[in-house]
Amino acid sequence: MKEVFVLVKRNILIFMRDRASVFFSLLSMLIVLMLMAVFLGNMNTDETVELLEQYGGIRDAVLDRENARGLVGMWTLAGVLLVNCVTVPMTVMGNMVTDEAEGRLATFYIAPVKRSKIALGYILASWVIGMLFCLLTFALGEGYLVVYGNAALGVSDLITMAGMILINTFLYSAIAYLLALYIHSTGAWSGMLTVIGTLVGFVGAIYLPVGMLPEKIVSALKMFPVLHGASMMRSVCTRDSLAETFYGLPKELSEGYQESMGITLWADDKAISVFTSVVFVIGLSAAVTVAAFVVSRYRAGRDR
Repeated sequence: MKEVFVLVKRNILIFMRDRASVFFSLLSMLIVLMLMAVFLGNMNTDETVELLEQYGGIRDAVLDRENARGLVGMWTLAGVLLVNCVTVPMTVMGNMVTDEAEGRLATFYIAPVKRSKIALGYILASWVIGMLFCLLTFALGEGYLVVYGNAALGVSDLITMAGMILINTFLYSAIAYLLALYIHSTGAWSGMLTVIGTLVGFVGAIYLPVGMLPEKIVSALKMFPVLHGASMMRSVCTRDSLAETFYGLPKELSEGYQESMGITLWADDKAISVFTSVVFVIGLSAAVTVAAFVVSRYRAGRDR
């Protein structure tokens, strides 16, 4: 595994030495976080308060708004984290496309190193940087919400969130490598990232909650790991806020809200558990990684 370690280190250093790329990656995360907190946060907070006023009877309006703001803040943070789990590893994987465009990848392929190790070098480098950036986003977002009155997540929830970030960033690192095998220019890769960065917010029901989408579209989105990743993170981030916001109200109201906001996913009139979503993401990660190795080996035979 020494070759893998060397390749991972090399790919991480190449990305980190490009200060402009690192800066704009961090800046884009902060911009998305701020825009979603300001615009989507206000809209969803108002809708949540209206829901509480409609079904809650006589309540403390000020407290309801504070609780709703905290709930929507955690919901928004989970969505931003999922977006970063997708986009950051794919940005880092641009190293591979650049290597191929500039002829360095061909040099790796003729070296006495297995294609699987070269693949792991790119995948793990994207995974490590993706995790670091996502954990940084999580820390900044959580810190911001705590400063503005939210209760901090417990240690067990923080560990769970770190684990969810870990498995989601690995999945999209593997997917990024598989896509990079078929894209041979930096311009095409940049264009694809723009499309993916735009679509992921809709596929994950982040820009528009699940309740605002047609039922057939929601059913189709449940087949994609993006929605499952967003749902599992939301379930952890919003657990305490949901209890505070819907305290004293019928359980059905909270369940309906969770379904509408994509916190809980349903299939055949049965809630999809977080465990099921986690298994789905892990299983897909393994399948994509195997597919990447197979395609790499196929290309190795074809290039001879």
